[in-house]
Amino acid sequence: MPVDPKRLPIMEHLRELRYRLIVIAIVVFAGSIAMYFPAPFFYNLAMSPIMHIFGDQELILLNPFETFTLRFKVALYATLVVGSPIIIWQIMAFFLPALKPNERRWLMPTFAAMVVLFMGGVIFAHQIILGTAFEWIIGQAWQGVTQMPEASTYFQGAVLLLLGFGVAFQLPVVVFYLMIFNIVPYKKLRENWRVVYTVLIVVSASATPDWSPVTMLALFAALVALYEISMALARVVLVKRIERRKALEDV
Repeated sequence: MPVDPKRLPIMEHLRELRYRLIVIAIVVFAGSIAMYFPAPFFYNLAMSPIMHIFGDQELILLNPFETFTLRFKVALYATLVVGSPIIIWQIMAFFLPALKPNERRWLMPTFAAMVVLFMGGVIFAHQIILGTAFEWIIGQAWQGVTQMPEASTYFQGAVLLLLGFGVAFQLPVVVFYLMIFNIVPYKKLRENWRVVYTVLIVVSASATPDWSPVTMLALFAALVALYEISMALARVVLVKRIERRKALEDV
């Protein structure tokens, strides 16, 4: 079903939603099957920043059934990352009929920005955050406590951290469209920066599965930087609107 630029009645919206969800389900299902056999490669890739923490100790599986479930879990998460452009596009295509003609010109730039930001968040977490975060977490153990690193648990914690950063990095898109659609004016966001930063702290705590201060503060710092960049970009795009509002207020 192609993307329909026309506005749709409610039943057509529901059919469109069903279609988009079916496409996403097919992508996830087919991708998980395709990724099942190369799953060890994606496992080693995701875990590479933290494997040095264990030295020569290998991660364990507690029962024979875990060999299958871990492999399928790796395939599923790998599909979510690799197939993220298709998933993002299906989500955006669902909202397209609700957009006005002058708003649709932002579709492709927004799609590209969301894909880049998601991948950027995943790469940022993988290259910079993952190793430091797990070193801190594992370091909280004390003498007399022996850690038995279980492969499935550690992998899930690592990949949830990667996905959490990927989703959280969509903040600039959200902020940009809040101002583009005039839901929250630029001036109000700029004046209430303390409230915004408090919300970013809450988001950082929610998006990081380990709740450690290392990952939370790292994500918070990244979100603040992305927020300020999005505000600067929005000011450039909305400069005429901002100047017009300021002129009206001065009258």
